[in-house]
Amino acid sequence: MGIFDALNTSVGGLQAQSFALQNISGNIANASTVGYKGIGTSFEDLVPAAAATNRQNSAGVTAHSQATITTKGTVSRSSVSTNMAIVGDGFFNVQKPVGITDNIPVFNGVTNYTRRGDFQLNANGNLVNGAGYYLLGVTVDPKTGNPTGNVPKVLQFQNNFIPAQATTSINYAANLPTKPATVASTTATAGGLKAYGGLDPSDFSAGFNPLVIGTPAPPFTDATTSGSTVNNKQATQISGATLLSGAASTDSIITNFAAGDTITVNGTPITFVASGAVGNQLNVTDSVSTMLAKIDSITGATTASSVTNGIITLHTGTASNLTISSSNATAFAALGFASPTTQARGGGGTVGAGVVIGNDIKVFTNESISGGAVTAYDATGTPVNLQLRWAKVDSSSLGSPHVDTWNLFYQANSSATGTQTAWINAGTNFRFSASGALTSPSGSSISLPGVTVDGQSLGTQTFNFGSGGLTQYASTGGTATINNIFQNGYAAGQLQSIAVNNSGLVVGTFSNGQNLNLAAVSLSHFNGTNYLKALDGGAYAATDESGVAIAGATGTINGSALEGSNTDIADEFTKLIVTQQAYSANTKVITTANSMVQDLLNVLR
Repeated sequence: MGIFDALNTSVGGLQAQSFALQNISGNIANASTVGYKGIGTSFEDLVPAAAATNRQNSAGVTAHSQATITTKGTVSRSSVSTNMAIVGDGFFNVQKPVGITDNIPVFNGVTNYTRRGDFQLNANGNLVNGAGYYLLGVTVDPKTGNPTGNVPKVLQFQNNFIPAQATTSINYAANLPTKPATVASTTATAGGLKAYGGLDPSDFSAGFNPLVIGTPAPPFTDATTSGSTVNNKQATQISGATLLSGAASTDSIITNFAAGDTITVNGTPITFVASGAVGNQLNVTDSVSTMLAKIDSITGATTASSVTNGIITLHTGTASNLTISSSNATAFAALGFASPTTQARGGGGTVGAGVVIGNDIKVFTNESISGGAVTAYDATGTPVNLQLRWAKVDSSSLGSPHVDTWNLFYQANSSATGTQTAWINAGTNFRFSASGALTSPSGSSISLPGVTVDGQSLGTQTFNFGSGGLTQYASTGGTATINNIFQNGYAAGQLQSIAVNNSGLVVGTFSNGQNLNLAAVSLSHFNGTNYLKALDGGAYAATDESGVAIAGATGTINGSALEGSNTDIADEFTKLIVTQQAYSANTKVITTANSMVQDLLNVLR
């Protein structure tokens, strides 16, 4: 019986090696198949039963397939933006349609698993790989970036349309120069704030201090008004010689003030009397210098009004604007003034109004620097050009207790005139230390309530400058260096193309220029990966031995990449040689056994 057993064993050996050859040929054939996992062959010896161990002998062999699913293939770059490869553990979740109805694929709900990532967009907007499997994933809200569910489904991206998103926040980063190069700074008096590139509120219309609302008004300054040259005054003032009355040929005015005449200064009358003037009275024989001193005592001017070369110059003082008139207009005109005469004092104004009006646009532009611009969007997706400017409102160069302080403005009306609001102060004093770091405000953002530009409402905006986003360092050009300016709004748009990024997100490019996340590709893994059942097209089905699919995986997705076959041609050729030799050896055993059987049969002849 041993000879016949040897024949059967050799036949089993031939079958086992044929099985191995089949696996080798399949591996070689799929050497270029995307995501293919080679199948190895393991041999199992079959030992016949024996009454005693010393009677055991070698017997047959059987062959089994040995999966190499856990062995990864080489990942290479792809020019197709929807191709993807898994680096590490994990499988794509896919489904294959069981039919087509009205050109729409019909699925039975059974999920398979694959590492073949050559997905491309088909006519229906599905991502389908080269073997016809449809990719599953979780859709993402393009506005919030949050998943809209947690159950993977067949992804579809067909004519996706996103509505407009209104701007709600602006991210901003910039360096402000220590000394702004404003137009006004080139002609300003040395030593003042304007000379250091700052903004002087006294240059703006009365009642429209552009600084932060509530900022104390700047102090008033003395101003002057001068009359015209009149012929009755000598060329050089002689104290006490120019009289208020007298003969025409003397050093006096042509038309005399008479007793009972008045000059009213800021509502306080000065009355002329023949003699013995007291309080707010003047003798008709007093000098012009005496009259000017009386006027100054009412206005509170610390710089005396004067007469030089026949011209009287009056000082307003700082207490109020100057208003002066006379009951004897003719005599008053002989002094070189019309009745009434008014002159506003300098500086002052109101407490910070926080706006720049149309009449002050030129002044504001000359005393501030550009802060850049950003296109924002209202609720309908209409673009709005939001212009920014920075004005330095205090400078440490003026000495203690002055601190480098800036105000931010945005343009509210590009065609403002008169008292219409042109620019609005953001309402915050941005203060910087000597090292250029922002010290106030302490947070990383401010709120701009009710922003409206040229009649288009943007609502409340959050102005984010982050930590270290605003600095004040020296700048050779004296301009603001805008490092970042970005807003979160956009117009409505239609999907143009999609791509998969390295985070496993499907990103859509829309006609409005936005790149938004549309879906997250789902991955799964198994405890018994190598016990999955292989299907056509590089897909696998779960088995009892593999266990059920577990959502998630430790592997990561690489976009625009493909995982190749894990087959090693050199290794397969080596196996092929060994298999061929083993097969030939088994045939030799059969030949030998056959010869022995013939010898046995010959004994009977």
